[in-house]
Amino acid sequence: MLKGILLVFFGACSYGILSTFVKLAYRDGYSLGDVTGVQALFGAIILWSLFFVQTKTTAYKLKKTKIITPWWKMVLAGSCTGLVSICYYQSVKLVPNSVAIILLMQFIWMTILFEFVVYKKKPTSVQLFAVLLVLGGTVLASGMLEASIHTLSLKGIGFGILAAGAYAGFLILNGKIGNEYPPLKKSALMVTGACIFIFILLPPAFLFNGALQGSLLKWGLIIAVFGTVIPPVFYADGVPRIGTAVSSILSAAELPVAVLMAAIVLNEEVSVLRWVGVVVILSAMILPNLKYLKKAS
Repeated sequence: MLKGILLVFFGACSYGILSTFVKLAYRDGYSLGDVTGVQALFGAIILWSLFFVQTKTTAYKLKKTKIITPWWKMVLAGSCTGLVSICYYQSVKLVPNSVAIILLMQFIWMTILFEFVVYKKKPTSVQLFAVLLVLGGTVLASGMLEASIHTLSLKGIGFGILAAGAYAGFLILNGKIGNEYPPLKKSALMVTGACIFIFILLPPAFLFNGALQGSLLKWGLIIAVFGTVIPPVFYADGVPRIGTAVSSILSAAELPVAVLMAAIVLNEEVSVLRWVGVVVILSAMILPNLKYLKKAS
């Protein structure tokens, strides 16, 4: 159980690191299609390379199960990951970053709601309390209370909500299908699906216009590692161990890490109120997992 908690936590932290480098790539003038496309393409290449190296160095077997998930279903499920990238990065362009983050964090209650509606899995009272803490802490940590926002783009809000729904779908699918596959192969299949989905919606012009000869190559490798290599592999192994509801709460680690990276790398001023929000979120993540941490210690 503790291994699953740590895997999901560090996977979420990796997503938090990702947003800083995406901002830096945008500063260099690259488009939504450039950033999302190069992230998915490089991620798929790295994951398949690691998987083929693994198969040559160690023998592996599919976990014994009555149902083997067809590979094409894993590829289709990966479209959720591509949809998250496209919708969230577009939301960041259309609304203030603090609002975009809050919209994305709605995946926490969406995940629990989806599980209840589809799988009839009732959340515990501790999980519901933790969700309320996370949402309250998100408002504080994002800096929305301190921002002077007069008008918001309805289109940007819509993209943010879609990103949250797609992220919730990604968490649920990660915990329900393909668990008989090795984490690397499962992740490679899903990221391949994300790459195909992104290329269909946003044709990869960066492959032909010379963008890879500039800094896009550097940002692409960094974003791919933190966005499409580490999180999918860690989630593929961790989510089935601890369940979707707990994973959704732990995934809130993305926001505190994003705030910390913004302060250190981007030199953004982070107020005391925002740090209070970070502490609240961290407390909410620890609360539903306290019994497992006590057992481990």
